[in-house]
Amino acid sequence: MVHPGGLLTPREKPVPLKSISVTLSICEFVAGVSATLNYKNEEEVPLEAFFIFPMDEDSAVYSFEAMVDGKKIKAELQDKMTAHTNYENAIIRGHQAFLLEEDMCSRDVFCCNVGNLLPGSQAELTLKYVQELPLEADGALRYVLPAILNPRYQLSGCSEDSCLNMKTPVVSLEDLPYTISMVATISSQHGIDRIQSNCSLSPIEYLGDNKTSAQVSLADGHKFDRDVEFLIYYRAVHTPSVVVEMGESPTKSDGVLGDPAAMVTFYPNIPEAQPSIACGEFIFLMDCSGSMQSPISKQSKSQLRIDVAKETLILLLKSLPLGCYFNIYEFGSTYEAFFPNSVKYAQSTVEEALRRVKLMRANLRGTEILTALQHIYKQPSVPGHPLQVFVFTDGEVTDTFTVVREVKSHRLRHRCFSFGIGEGVSTSLVKGIARASRGTSEFITGKERMQAKALRALKRSLQPVVDDVSLSWDLPDGLSAKMLSPEQTVLFRGQRLILYAQLTGTMPPAEATGEVCLKYTLQGESLENKVAFSLQPKLDANLTIHRLAAKSFLQTKDMGLRETAAGDKKDVLKVSMECGVISSHTAFIAVNKDLNKPIQGPLAPRDVPRPMLMYATPVMQSLSPPRCGTGRRTHLGLGHRKEKKCTSLSEARLEKPKSRASAKKTNVETHGPVVEDNRLVELISLQKADGSWDLNEGLALVLGMKLEDIQAALPDKDANSSSWATVLAVLWLHDNAKDMACEWELLERKAVAWIHIHAGSVRHELVKAAVAFMKSSADPAIFGP
Repeated sequence: MVHPGGLLTPREKPVPLKSISVTLSICEFVAGVSATLNYKNEEEVPLEAFFIFPMDEDSAVYSFEAMVDGKKIKAELQDKMTAHTNYENAIIRGHQAFLLEEDMCSRDVFCCNVGNLLPGSQAELTLKYVQELPLEADGALRYVLPAILNPRYQLSGCSEDSCLNMKTPVVSLEDLPYTISMVATISSQHGIDRIQSNCSLSPIEYLGDNKTSAQVSLADGHKFDRDVEFLIYYRAVHTPSVVVEMGESPTKSDGVLGDPAAMVTFYPNIPEAQPSIACGEFIFLMDCSGSMQSPISKQSKSQLRIDVAKETLILLLKSLPLGCYFNIYEFGSTYEAFFPNSVKYAQSTVEEALRRVKLMRANLRGTEILTALQHIYKQPSVPGHPLQVFVFTDGEVTDTFTVVREVKSHRLRHRCFSFGIGEGVSTSLVKGIARASRGTSEFITGKERMQAKALRALKRSLQPVVDDVSLSWDLPDGLSAKMLSPEQTVLFRGQRLILYAQLTGTMPPAEATGEVCLKYTLQGESLENKVAFSLQPKLDANLTIHRLAAKSFLQTKDMGLRETAAGDKKDVLKVSMECGVISSHTAFIAVNKDLNKPIQGPLAPRDVPRPMLMYATPVMQSLSPPRCGTGRRTHLGLGHRKEKKCTSLSEARLEKPKSRASAKKTNVETHGPVVEDNRLVELISLQKADGSWDLNEGLALVLGMKLEDIQAALPDKDANSSSWATVLAVLWLHDNAKDMACEWELLERKAVAWIHIHAGSVRHELVKAAVAFMKSSADPAIFGP
């Protein structure tokens, strides 16, 4: 069988990829990754292989090596145009050549050409990178190794040189012609509390008196049926820290690598403040492209992405404060707004929005978010209501740099909260638009509930941000700190801040210390965190902190090969070349000039297949793979992607799949008791904009009672029936969806406030009667004194 686009299955033509092995080293909040891919050309014709390697946008690739028939070749970083020219010249001359570069349209996808893989030749390619690991709401560090890179929709304006334009054939797991293995070492000076994974592991081996390190590996027989996810819990995650790393050479002090580098980590435990009650313009941008019709995970009976997104949008609408403004956009190849301009939050506008939400379908083909954003930015601002944009997408867009640049140009008038849905999401897009607008980003995969993460972001948008963030250094005479990280002036509750600095001048003698102070303002109150640290730099042969510092610098300057300003391009090239950290303007090039055998004819195409997952669906894409030199390429998808809980994040999200019988007792999809027939969503839909519920057949159906029985139980016949209905609805939430309280606490807050205003003197009587009528275990104190 020939796949669409002329792609060949491995049964018809052998593929050169034989195995993938990953070595992971996590120290505190930073990970070092080494991925090795083994190729062997078992055919009688020369091949040019091509593979794509996706990873998190916060990663820094710094090394690329090849072992060809026992001979080691190390790549060097060059200006991208120069590297391309050198690669093609090497291919023409019959040399063995390798080229590694960032994708033209996204900085979280890397492409590698393996030119002239001769018959019988073996090549072992090793890619090394470092990255910051994201934190979950409960303080867990998260590492993800995705099984595949999903093909993405090709935007007409994006260059055909992008590796995202290509398809790979899909085969069943049993027919996958290559294997994967992964070994991880995890260490923290404060000790490891526990490690959890969604995949089967070999027994975890803890080392050190205080479990300061651990070794983990995938169990034998691991399949590509899911992303590999680790959740790592440290014992003192909120403790601020400073780590100083020795430079490349004490005598070389004219660049980033020569001097010592410092990494400052602050994760302040900021208390939650009551949100504003009537402020904000909220725009919800909902992806309705065809790929949103896919299930959100591979689990049996998993909901479709579009359905989960619609339920989440309903919950967000009901949780908005009275007095705010809102609008909803659905986008795909085109876009459409629910209202011509943002409208005031009221019962009539909410009802119209809900009607439109229920009609939403994943039928708008491709994912072109740029025009929708441009339209939003052209709308007049609502005085006194700061703009907050919520973007929900499965990330299948290729004009990432252009979108991020557009968001960044409007960063002073809005914040963007972005949500990446499902595997294969572009971390470059989702993180990029959030970072550019001083917002936050979230990723929803596997069994995670989008609702919990969306409500967390909404609460953040309603919270006063931490303002006036500043960092000051107290260092010995003759030593100073030069900041390499972008200036960050705001910080949300639950956010971590990692900053990098270059220490210039004369390092003091042994046992000297320095101090860093982070100052910020929260609701008018000035706060600070201080941490003392040793000025004896540690030695790291990989220069992990230096390379992450360079990556942090490049993220603010590098806006793509064509979009970066001329002045910034000079700085990008200088830091990228000096630190060995790849950028959109540089590429790794390696040439084995010992290979002088002439090529007999053009190089043959061989497509490396990706695994068929349960949710794999066709994508709008039919362009041919790009060409370079004399042949077409082989390609594969592997790499690192992405980034809550109401109760315990990992117990609910990362536990192994349960049998159908056991799933009846606990529902891992909802983190709590089973809410039959989706009654929670229905109850939320019935709530009015002011926070109340009407006493009607719809409410009675959710409560599982007869309407006449509910009416008869009203203790004071002169009391407002809506007050009675609202008290009953709040009690139902506490009795039937308590473990999801983080999702409905904002709408409950509106309901309780409404009861205080409208129930009057009979409030306590209504609450007492309702608790008895519902046989509720909820504490009446939830309605206030």
